[in-house]
This record gives sequence, C-alpha cells and structure tokens, in this order.
Amino acid sequence: MNKAKILIVEDDAAISNLISTTLETQGYQYHVSRTGSAAILESASYNPDVIILDLGLPDMDGIEIIKKVRGWTNTPVIVVSARSEDSDKVGALDAGADDYLTKPFSVEELLARVRVALRRVRYDSSKLREEVSVYTNGGLKIDYAAGCVYAEGREIHLTPIEYKLLCLLAKNTGKVLTHNYILKEVWGTALASDTPSLRVFMATLRKKIEPVPSEPRYIQTHIGVGYRMLRV
Repeated sequence: MNKAKILIVEDDAAISNLISTTLETQGYQYHVSRTGSAAILESASYNPDVIILDLGLPDMDGIEIIKKVRGWTNTPVIVVSARSEDSDKVGALDAGADDYLTKPFSVEELLARVRVALRRVRYDSSKLREEVSVYTNGGLKIDYAAGCVYAEGREIHLTPIEYKLLCLLAKNTGKVLTHNYILKEVWGTALASDTPSLRVFMATLRKKIEPVPSEPRYIQTHIGVGYRMLRV
C-alpha cells in the first residue's frame, strides 16, 4: 500500500466516494471529513501528506480552513471546487492553497495533481535534511551561491528581475503562484497595472531557459491566475 495519507474534505457523498475510491485503487490511504471544523482537527491529528479540499462546506468557507491550516503546516492543499471564476482561484491560492481543480474533473487529472503535490513534499523534506545551494530540474540548474543559471549545461545570462522570478518559482516547485504573490515577492507591490510587465518578463525568461519556448517544460501558465514551476 502507498504510505501517503490523503485527507478528503468534502460534504457531497457522491464526490467524496468518487475521490476516495480513486485514491484507494492507487493504494493511497485516506480519511474523509464532512465539515470544516472536523477538517481542521483532523489535519492535525491525521497528519496527512496532502489535503483535498472543497470550498463549499456546510459550517465554514474553505478559504478560512486554508488560512487556519496554514497557521501550523505547509501540507499541500489541492482545492476541488465548483467555483470556476478566476477570482475564486486567486483567493484560494493567495490564502495558501497549492493547486486548484474545477468540478467536474477527471480522476486522471486529480491523481496527477496529487502526484505533483507529493513530489513537492518529498522535495521539501530533502531540503530540510541538507542545505540546498544548487537547484536542479531536468536540464535546468541554478547555483544560488554563485548566482549562475545553466540550461542544458550552458550558462545563460538573466536580468536581475528574471533571476528573481526563476528563483521564486524554483523554490516553490509544484505550487501555483498567483500574479499578486509573484508581484509582491519580486516587485514589492501587487498592482494590477504591473501584471502586463510580469507577463513580458515571463516570456523573456522562457525564451532563455525553455528548449522550445512555445511548448514550455518548466514554467506552466495558469491563465488569469499565475504560474507554476513543473518538476521535469
């Protein structure tokens, strides 16, 4: 059996049964919470590796659950919700969620998101065991100490902004970062007027690090929401 433990927070019996059956067929261990208050308690007592969370719960909004859980743990949170507006996705991700899947969803996509979250957990655990001075991901390498970046063994020149963007994405590999979060971390502000500049810098960064910029392997765009560094 897969040792990874998943906490499913979903009050709809049909959907929770679908998710739990899907996880069970893949050998995952799981526990189901039907309310937000139960989810908060069980996120601590069950100690899950990943939390799959619906936003529309009977006793509290899922955003509040994310904020409370983030008070003591960085456990990846995958939101699975019928709310499909960009503002809902941004709100959940800004509150601390790692990923967002809109209902209805395919079980294959859900499993893929769970695998991404678990890879992030393993990567974060390895960072705790040793100080990481060099980041490697496929043919991409960042030497933090030297401030150098290599793509397919070739050193590439990045502007200061491009380097900050790349490091921010790399240090959050597997996590969707919203436009607002990136702007605050890199520019120090989160003005909507700065978003076009962010898109321009992302485009130039892709041209430098991606083997085929039109088919990016590393930086994934979430339209209207933000960006994510994929583990290659």
